[in-house]
Amino acid sequence: MNIRSLTRGDGVVIGAAVLLFIASFLALTGGPDCSGALAKYCEAQDYSSINAWESLNTLMSVYLAGVIGAAIIIVSRALPQQQPRKVAGLDLAQLGVALTIFAAWTALWTIISIGSAGTGLIIGVIAALILAGGAVATPLVPALKVALVGAPKPQAAAPYGAGPNPGYGYPGAQQQAGHGYGYPGGQQQPQPGQPYGQQAPADGTAGGQAGAAPMGAAPAAGAPADFAPFWFAVPVARPLYGEDGSPAPIAELAPGTWYLAVEQRGQALIAQTQDGRRGVLQDTTGIQRG
Repeated sequence: MNIRSLTRGDGVVIGAAVLLFIASFLALTGGPDCSGALAKYCEAQDYSSINAWESLNTLMSVYLAGVIGAAIIIVSRALPQQQPRKVAGLDLAQLGVALTIFAAWTALWTIISIGSAGTGLIIGVIAALILAGGAVATPLVPALKVALVGAPKPQAAAPYGAGPNPGYGYPGAQQQAGHGYGYPGGQQQPQPGQPYGQQAPADGTAGGQAGAAPMGAAPAAGAPADFAPFWFAVPVARPLYGEDGSPAPIAELAPGTWYLAVEQRGQALIAQTQDGRRGVLQDTTGIQRG
C-alpha cells in the first residue's frame, strides 16, 4: 500500500468520514420548547434525545454507510492498480463512491422528514454531502488530483571532488567518489610491487590527462547523445508499458515515489522501478526531475 498515491480529494474524503463518525455520537433530534407554561409539563417527561447508535436504520444507512464507503475508496486508491479488485462487477472505488452517494441521499431525506433535527443529524448531513462530493469530484477536478503528500526533495549534490556525492537526483542515495591516481586532491596509493613512497608511472597522455572514461558514461543505445539517466517523480498515477509494445501496462508509477529514467525514446522515457522492472512511460508531461 502506497500512502503517497493518495490525493487532496482523498484527504477531503478522509476528513468528511471522520466528521461523520463523530456526528453519530451526537443527538439526532432536538428537544421540545419547554419555556413558559410548558416548563412543568416538560419536567415530568423524559425528552433525552438519542444518537445514531440507538437508531439502527439511521446508523447503517447514513453514518456507517458513509464511513465504510470512504474506507473502500481510500483502500482501493492506495493499493496497486495492476489488477483492479471488483465486487459484483464494480471496482472497489466505484462501490465506495456509490455508498457515499447513498449515505448523502438518505441523510438529506432523513433531516427533511424529522421536524426537529439535532446536532448529530445536522453535522451528519453536512459531512455526508461533503463526503459524496469529494468522492465524485476527485477523479474530475485537477486541483483534487494533486498528491496529498508531495515527493521529498532530492538532496543537493556535493561539489565535485568534495567527498561522497549523492547519485544524480536520487533522494538520499550516495555514491563513493573514485579518487584514482592523478585525481586532484586524491590520495595516491602505491601500486603492487612498487616501493612505498615511489610515484607510479605517469599516464601516457600529454599533460597527465586521464585516458579512460568512467564506467557507464556512454549513453544507452537509441538514446540521444546528450541524454543522462535521471530520477523523476510523476504528478499523478501513470501506467508503465512493456518495451515490447504490448498494450497492457506492466506497472503503475505512483506520485511521491522516485523512478530512474534510463533512456529516452522520442517524447517517451524508459523508466526503471524499484524492483528492477523496465518499461515505457508514454506520458511525461509535468514530471518532477530530481
